[in-house]
Amino acid sequence: MSKAALERIKAFGMTNQMLAEDLSRISRTHAVELGHMPTVPQTVEDVYYPQFDAAVRREAAVMAKHYEVFYSLEKSIRELVAQTIEAAEKRDDWWSSTRVPANIQADVAGRIQKELDAGVTRRSLDELDYTTFGELSVIIASNWDIFGGLFNSKKAVEKVMASLNALRNPIAHCSPLAEDEVLRLQLTVRDWFRLME
Repeated sequence: MSKAALERIKAFGMTNQMLAEDLSRISRTHAVELGHMPTVPQTVEDVYYPQFDAAVRREAAVMAKHYEVFYSLEKSIRELVAQTIEAAEKRDDWWSSTRVPANIQADVAGRIQKELDAGVTRRSLDELDYTTFGELSVIIASNWDIFGGLFNSKKAVEKVMASLNALRNPIAHCSPLAEDEVLRLQLTVRDWFRLME
């Protein structure tokens, strides 16, 4: 192939690339699909989410903020419990120690087995991730010898954990939080951190 032919092929390729970029810019600017690019497979969310009622989608967006706060709080409490007991026991396998009441160990084992029997992917390899807020509260209270230095009151920890457990239900079960409950959630999160001051 001659040098001139190669130059024409390069020029043709560059022109097509520039045209494709211009068409993409126009498509983005005017929010229209021009069909000039291969279609990207759509996700389940792209296909089905728009079919949900707009009011439900708005409610979900509002509730997502509360879920994010609760998710972060619950994960941080579990991490605090794990780190505190692990430091006291000086071993990684503290879950099977006397630091965790036998009935909680048994309940967690039952939840894990139920998940395995359902044939779904196990949510975690860490047993602590299967505990409820109530059980976390019992673990903290029954190990006050190591948690007492972190919190200023055992009764206050139990009260705040009970409040968090009650607030968790509407969030976990896809119900909107009433305005008062949104305020209660905000205050309870503040209360949790105030316990460690």
